[in-house]
Amino acid sequence: MSDTSRPWWQSWTVIAPPVALVVLLLTFGQHIAVWLAVLLAVVLAVAVLAAVHHAEVVAQRVGEPFGSLVLAVAVTVIEVALIVTLMIGGEEGSASLARDTVFAAVMITTNGIVGVSLLTGALRFGVAVFNPEGTGAALATVATLSALSLVLPTFTSTPGPEFSPAQLTFAALASIALYAMFVSTQTGRHRGDFLPVNTPGSGVPTTETVLPGGSSPAGQDQGHAARPGARAALLSLGLLLVALVDVVGLAKVESHSIESAVKAVGAPPSFVGVVIALLVLAPETLAAVRAARREQVQISLNLGYGSAMASIGLTIPAIAVASIWLKGPLLLGLGPTQLVLLTLTVAVSILTVVPGRATRLQGGIHLVLLAAFVFLAIKP
Repeated sequence: MSDTSRPWWQSWTVIAPPVALVVLLLTFGQHIAVWLAVLLAVVLAVAVLAAVHHAEVVAQRVGEPFGSLVLAVAVTVIEVALIVTLMIGGEEGSASLARDTVFAAVMITTNGIVGVSLLTGALRFGVAVFNPEGTGAALATVATLSALSLVLPTFTSTPGPEFSPAQLTFAALASIALYAMFVSTQTGRHRGDFLPVNTPGSGVPTTETVLPGGSSPAGQDQGHAARPGARAALLSLGLLLVALVDVVGLAKVESHSIESAVKAVGAPPSFVGVVIALLVLAPETLAAVRAARREQVQISLNLGYGSAMASIGLTIPAIAVASIWLKGPLLLGLGPTQLVLLTLTVAVSILTVVPGRATRLQGGIHLVLLAAFVFLAIKP
């Protein structure tokens, strides 16, 4: 799977996920010392690298855009499970936990992942090129999901920034419908709109070749030219899921240390959710940067916008069901500062996507918006 000079089971990418899982089981639910928190951070970083490797192996087997979809959905499903578990546990701040986590994921993906991918592609190749049709459809879906689930609760007649039971049910059904329609579009008749653009010197063939099983070589890594076999892909899929459990679980274990650090710098408790979201989204971010370095920015954008969509489209229905058992209010509506940031992000994203090409300036603008979000989360 990686190094042919030794047995596959001796590769660090195979060993790291189960070892990290053992570390997670030994430390989960405990208050850890500073030295152990540093050690767990190292284990977390290795788990992220392993997750990216196995995600790329799976992507090479199934082709794009299925590979990006696998990573985005896998991370989000585990993230949703973590959110619902914390909310049912009734921890402090659980009433706004879903809102804070989803909004952080939207800002990190649409400004962080997209921004760093565009900047990486433009710095390396002069201009980052992508399909405006597919990317525009993804952005429209993200904007609609965000408005229905995070903006409308602020303006409904229900006291406070929350939905009534009927409104929450509608938002959940609408989220599922929108996400399902997008996935159908992305993987069906308009799949070509989500494949990397053919440019001279890129790793994308000038004429798309469909491999057996319907996959395309467009998403292949230069370091993994051969299409993996079914056994290798299934093994990587299993190890990917284990690695993602490691990432989310270790982020939760580290949350107590993060909370102490947040208090030490005088930031509000809600910033803990932002830090954890940054850790959980690390696999997508690293995979997106690696794709941009191969002049396949479209894959990077698939990961960014796909993760944002999955975060909203899966979280809102999950908490709608969980609200049957939850006690207390469920706050989903954004505040004034968050509304301004979301509106500005959508407007700038439209101007970025429409031309189908971006320079370093566009990447820098998105990263400045991310920096503004992080700063205002620390100093509201």
